[in-house]
Amino acid sequence: MSDYSFDTLQIHAGAEPDPATGARQVPIYQTTAYVFKDADHAARLFNLQEVGWIYSRLTNPTVSKLAERVCALEGGVGAVCCSSGHAAQIMALFPLMMPGCNVIASTRLYGGTITQLSQTIKRFGWGVKFVDFDDLAALEAAVDDNTRAIFCESISNPGGYITDIPAVAGVADKVGLPLIVDNTLASPYLCRPIELGATLVVHSATKYLTGNGTVTGGVIVDSGKFDWGKSGKFPSLAAPEPAYHGLNFYEALGPMAFTFHSIAVGLRDLGMTMNPQGAHYTLMGIETLSLRMDKHVANAKAVAEWLENDPRIDFVTYAGLESSPYHERVARVCPKGAGALFTVAVKGGYEACVKLVNNLKLFSHVANLGDARSLIIHSASTTHRQLSEEQQVAAGAAPNVVRLSIGIENAADLIADLDQALTAATA
Repeated sequence: MSDYSFDTLQIHAGAEPDPATGARQVPIYQTTAYVFKDADHAARLFNLQEVGWIYSRLTNPTVSKLAERVCALEGGVGAVCCSSGHAAQIMALFPLMMPGCNVIASTRLYGGTITQLSQTIKRFGWGVKFVDFDDLAALEAAVDDNTRAIFCESISNPGGYITDIPAVAGVADKVGLPLIVDNTLASPYLCRPIELGATLVVHSATKYLTGNGTVTGGVIVDSGKFDWGKSGKFPSLAAPEPAYHGLNFYEALGPMAFTFHSIAVGLRDLGMTMNPQGAHYTLMGIETLSLRMDKHVANAKAVAEWLENDPRIDFVTYAGLESSPYHERVARVCPKGAGALFTVAVKGGYEACVKLVNNLKLFSHVANLGDARSLIIHSASTTHRQLSEEQQVAAGAAPNVVRLSIGIENAADLIADLDQALTAATA
């Protein structure tokens, strides 16, 4: 279906009528296992000689339809769904890393991702180097013989900074490493990282893809463009796999090597499986993705412009503002808009931020983003609490700022709510 437009793909990709019943909407296949035709059929499935259904930890028809749809929207060759955005990040790294290897990551990331990369992955024997990705020379200099991937967010959480993906991809190509881009905050409607040079794209489907705050989920999309066998650094993908009688995934499956490995080994052994009901909710959410994102962006621009001109505000980080140092990247990286997440520095510092949060009526104080509702959180004391103040500032989550996720309500109502809460916070 690659010849169709985005608006058509978000409804029809992966949504053919059910062959058994003719159901027009993708059914929820709430089943654990699937009956094999005979012993030979089962053996072919387990040997990866035939594609089919085995067990829902590996594949499920509802979940597979979601993977197919997100893959089509991102322009990849294959995709795998899993239980959360954090699971997607581990799943993306899993085939690439070995004990002693490291990943180079942007300093501008979601606080939970910084903690995952700086603390949790050490238990696998993996390491991380954090670099300011605006400094391309520093990024290239950070690469060593044990580096296996480069990781960034298209639009970073919480500041809404836009990464120069083509420039970063240029460095990744030069040093022969895969570039992994978390595209959660942009969605494939605003940004298409694969077209800009990314190898893998990850999503927290919990956010804009679903759009209604009902499920958690993650997706990894493979571009199919990386040569896993060229450098000899990726034996899980391009060397004999002991768990499959010496199968070399890249030799046997070419562009689909990463996708099949992530299912046959990653989901099999890590078990980070998405449930079919969650996949169903996300499929329904994606049907209105472009409509919602246009409204998110329009509202965010209106609210950010109002806040920037309010004397009670020190600064606003929204890249859609002409004053933003990242404004010129919007047209190149996110041509349909700069997203709907940004931070605001309130005069009065930490105390004023707390009062602002406590006095809002329309904005929900929750640890989520990308909802149809407008959301607010004080990142330094919540999502980025585990970080040092230096790390918080580097990530765009300093103690004097709040993070806004602008929803699809009426913009004037949102501005009025912020106005009354700012009056209470700075009185």
